[in-house]
Amino acid sequence: MIDRLKRLFDVTMLKFIVVGIANTVFGMAIMFIFYNLFHFNYWVSSASNYIFGSILSYFLNKYFTFQNKSKDKRIIIRFIINITLCYLIAYGIAQPVMKALFSGFPMKIQENSAMLAGTILFVGLNYLGQRFWAFKKE
Repeated sequence: MIDRLKRLFDVTMLKFIVVGIANTVFGMAIMFIFYNLFHFNYWVSSASNYIFGSILSYFLNKYFTFQNKSKDKRIIIRFIINITLCYLIAYGIAQPVMKALFSGFPMKIQENSAMLAGTILFVGLNYLGQRFWAFKKE
């Protein structure tokens, strides 16, 4: 059990956190600008976060965090599947939960809260998916 925890919480996780901070700031800025300034809806705004942020994330995590030098195209497919599933799960859970928790508040507060909660949930799911599946060294 301790070996598994050591494997999970190592230098790779620290690199993922650093990349994640940069990627999250970049993606969240896009998401909140699209939602609050351009008035795109919840799903378009949050998806834009992950479309643009995932491009940055792929390159930084592949080469810096996980140091995967493989040219195998399956890595890109696994990365896209991982990002998509994490996004759908995180934001699919966050929206109804935040709407229920903030039911007496305006829709903008409910959806901004849901986007923030979805981001937090996504990060955890995404780390596990990238670490143990998408960039797993064969």
